[in-house]
Amino acid sequence: MTAVGPFGLSVRDQALEADVQTGLAAVEAGLLDATKSDVPFITEAAQHLVRAGGKRFRPLLVMLAAQFGDPHAPGVVPSAVVVELTHLATLYHDDVMDEAEVRRGVESANQRYGNSLAVLTGDFLFARASHVLADLGPEAVRIQAEAFERLVTGQILETVGPRDGRDPVEHYLDVLGGKTGSLVAVSCRFGALTAGADERVMDILTQYGERLGVAFQLADDVLDIASDSHESGKTPGTDLREGIPTLPVLRLRARAAAEGRPEDLELVALLDGDLSDDERLAEVLRRLREDPALEQARRDTVRYAQEARAILAPLPECIARTALEELCDLVVHRAG
Repeated sequence: MTAVGPFGLSVRDQALEADVQTGLAAVEAGLLDATKSDVPFITEAAQHLVRAGGKRFRPLLVMLAAQFGDPHAPGVVPSAVVVELTHLATLYHDDVMDEAEVRRGVESANQRYGNSLAVLTGDFLFARASHVLADLGPEAVRIQAEAFERLVTGQILETVGPRDGRDPVEHYLDVLGGKTGSLVAVSCRFGALTAGADERVMDILTQYGERLGVAFQLADDVLDIASDSHESGKTPGTDLREGIPTLPVLRLRARAAAEGRPEDLELVALLDGDLSDDERLAEVLRRLREDPALEQARRDTVRYAQEARAILAPLPECIARTALEELCDLVVHRAG
């Protein structure tokens, strides 16, 4: 049993392990090739996060989904490059919006190059993803376009917040379906599509990816509070500092509004204050780590991961399905 890829999935089948390892190595080479430019500075900036590594969660899903068809089909690796380039591009933009200082254990692009160049580098990565995508055919282009629309819509909805009368938790979960679930779902769909799997299998894997993607982001919400920067690759409390709503905070706010306990209202007031002060942020993190809202967010993560696992039930029993099921467990493990 060997850990495959930076995400650490354990594979118990040598043939599958070899396929996935070979595929991920080809994706890595494809990412470096796709981020090269005739302008040396653009190459440096575009490869900044590529070379920082990462979990390669989405390419891994492409490789596993391809096992339900021909995993060696020529479009499998390029489709994995497309989803990872798209994901990387969103990270450049996210870090500008969040004013993040660290990403994947290294200085964020906006810190290193400034906001304007970070945004433009993200745009460059989107362009390169589209270039690779064009060779995969009109169906792949349509799937990516629809997912990208959902991704951007999710980001916008997160920024503007819920409409009056809308439950903030329900709004947030809808946001995650677009912002994160859409691209994870496309990873699964691309793997099945380019491998020639049938439509029913593609639909099952797409639904699985959507829920797994939400669970993955919910685990990140927990990590933003519960982890240190070594574990998560970014500064703890980044989302809190920028006022970005995450599930533990939304759960806390809902409880404070419903029950009005002084300690809850005090913590909400701290959250609403100036968290640019490191000591204040540290105090908020300490108290949230002890708050029941964090455990409730962990339970929400488990629920989505369990739903993702259940969706796989109609697929034939095979080592690839087992690996996808184990990914659900790994996502939950990230949340503690």
